Amino acid sequence: MEKIYPDFTVETLGECAIPSPVTDVPFIEDGHVLYYAHIGKIRECLDAGFEPPQMEIAGPRAKIFFQPSELRCGIVTCGGICPGINDVIRSIVLCLRYHYGVERVFGFRFGYEGLVPKYGHEPLSLTPESVKGIHQIGGSILASSRGSQDVGEMVDTLERMKVGILFTIGGDGTLRGSQAIAEEAKRRGAKIAVIGIPKTIDNDISYVEETFGFETAVTETRTSLYSAHVEATGARNGVGLVKLMGRQSGFIAAYATLANSEVNFCLVPEVPFTLEGFMKALEERLSKKGHALVVVAEGAGQDLMEGTGACDASGNVRLGDIGIFLRGSIREHFRKKGVEMNLKYIDPSYTIRSTPANARDSAFCLLLGQYAVHAGMTGRTGMIVGVWRGEFTHVPILMAISRRKQVNPEGWLWAAVLSSTGQSKSM
Repeated sequence: MEKIYPDFTVETLGECAIPSPVTDVPFIEDGHVLYYAHIGKIRECLDAGFEPPQMEIAGPRAKIFFQPSELRCGIVTCGGICPGINDVIRSIVLCLRYHYGVERVFGFRFGYEGLVPKYGHEPLSLTPESVKGIHQIGGSILASSRGSQDVGEMVDTLERMKVGILFTIGGDGTLRGSQAIAEEAKRRGAKIAVIGIPKTIDNDISYVEETFGFETAVTETRTSLYSAHVEATGARNGVGLVKLMGRQSGFIAAYATLANSEVNFCLVPEVPFTLEGFMKALEERLSKKGHALVVVAEGAGQDLMEGTGACDASGNVRLGDIGIFLRGSIREHFRKKGVEMNLKYIDPSYTIRSTPANARDSAFCLLLGQYAVHAGMTGRTGMIVGVWRGEFTHVPILMAISRRKQVNPEGWLWAAVLSSTGQSKSM
């Protein structure tokens, strides 16, 4: 069977023939960065007669597709909030105005609803003055929403408003909507570029090393984990239980565990566990040390609960609350054993999501916004900006949404978690 390798070819709207107005920066040639790092995988491609997969390097080009003086752009934010959204919005607006001289930028409010007239959300005019200082506050000045909208109506709005580039800030569902918009625009022959900036606090977008807001989220877990640890060590058979974000990917829980080495159990969606196995391990921990700190990602242990099967507006299955479930199960287990146990439960999810970005994430967001603008001005479309092997890159949306990035149970990250916590590989 012939092996299929990733294809990172990015679509464009046409030839770039307009000299870029950007000055005092080095222009990027159409260079690439190798997808594979290991020489064995590269040799495998060459032996099979294929060029090793390569991602296009992001950055300003000497020639652009759009005429800046005639261009109108739009920005939309969708899905749940996360640290850094306002930073990205501000970066896009400032780069468009000061680097390219684009003066008309619309902020579509409440997600994709803002592109559908029946909701009555008037777009905001985004200027350097209106985005001043927004990088210092959490959330999104454009607000957000979940759920799909009619793609034809959205493209109608973009055409009516003469929008040439639409910047979409959101996660997997948002990117699927972005791809649908790009495909409809192409079907109509409309010269509309769609550029995605992946936003997911779970860090679960494929072919992207890290998404903005993730580092801030991990940093913000420290207060909750410290508090839970103090509570656990301050009581007989104390248990601190902290639920963190991570629907299908446990990156926040895993990195929070490594950053807070008092954690004794880390439970993530990628590694199944049984209630019997976990309770036995918890009993042993309390017997030896008298306290325990447990971190659980929101998507872990879903097979242990009865799900409703219902979905939210974005089509995501509504998860059972593993934090509440474990809290009740742990208390009931030790009650039946006749063993005194003191449990404190903390769920800091919304506190973490709404906080402003930390310094590194703010810088990261600034760069993502700039690279998104550079890509859009060259007429690239149906793509996202990300980072791969230390380089900012272009990735087709279809590749980014092709699969969910997850913690590899056999990889170095999970091995480090097991080493730090001392928990068994299987429970």
